[in-house]
Amino acid sequence: MTELTDVRTSRMISAYDLRRATEAAARAAYAWIGRGDKSQGDSAAISALESELANLGLDARILIGEGPREETSQLYHGQRFGDPGRLVRWDIAVDPVEGTSFLAKGMTNALACLAIAPTGTLFDPGPAFYMEKFAAPPAAKGRIAPDSPVEDKLKALSDILAKPVEDLTIYVLEKPRHRDLVERIHALGARVALYPAGDVAGALMAAIPGSGIDALMGTGGCPEGMLSAAAIKVMGGEFMARIDPQLATERRAVEAAGIDQERWWSVDELVRSDDVVFCATGITTGLLLEGIERTTTHERTQTLLVGGGADERQLLTSWHRRAK
Repeated sequence: MTELTDVRTSRMISAYDLRRATEAAARAAYAWIGRGDKSQGDSAAISALESELANLGLDARILIGEGPREETSQLYHGQRFGDPGRLVRWDIAVDPVEGTSFLAKGMTNALACLAIAPTGTLFDPGPAFYMEKFAAPPAAKGRIAPDSPVEDKLKALSDILAKPVEDLTIYVLEKPRHRDLVERIHALGARVALYPAGDVAGALMAAIPGSGIDALMGTGGCPEGMLSAAAIKVMGGEFMARIDPQLATERRAVEAAGIDQERWWSVDELVRSDDVVFCATGITTGLLLEGIERTTTHERTQTLLVGGGADERQLLTSWHRRAK
């Protein structure tokens, strides 16, 4: 994977550039770890990430962000960066704090995430907020039927990985909607790693062979799903998703938009380009990344870089001098 070139500015777009945005968001959110206030930490991260994106000078727009313009004034869907007189070159998917509840409670797996791809190549979930997801290592890509029962998926995964079902560990969000899913996984004898949030970390761990997580299953947010798909596309892993509305209002909006709620989308349909860059910076230490560490003079960040000159994936640890 090479760096992306903005042909209008001849400017290279690398993971090392973009990581400044997620690192800024993570550092801004640090002050709100464990303080019980999701909105303040999220707001700080949003402002910091937006500022860094503006400084990059990209001709880009937010495709998946904090919501429609009528609901938010920052990182709203359609927000432009760069010269508005030029054509949009890049679409951005962003989640300044993935796991706001983790952040507020001082728990694991809170991340700042960002993905960028050529305009028109990312699936737009429109009014949908939830999607059912399945993520697994590269060996499983294209070899598991997306609409098959849970039991068949796990048995197929067991064969693919040459691993007994009882040795499989499946990442599932700890939500009431997943009670039946968890029971069915347990009935087969497999393990379940339950977390109240953080399905970007779970999906990426599932896509990394030997990570200790063999698959991610269940329904979570569409923004988190598209961020996961962008990274896993470059990493060569398996990711499939189906729009799965959870509220009556969301279901009506999805039906009105004509989105098929039965269709499973492959990772190559969700992300229709190989020129993708993904960055995630840990806020609190979790399965995937170490969180922010602060001394009297510096802040240390750990960032996962995917694509954009970082090849399949790199972990970058940086020390930032704190402002006096």
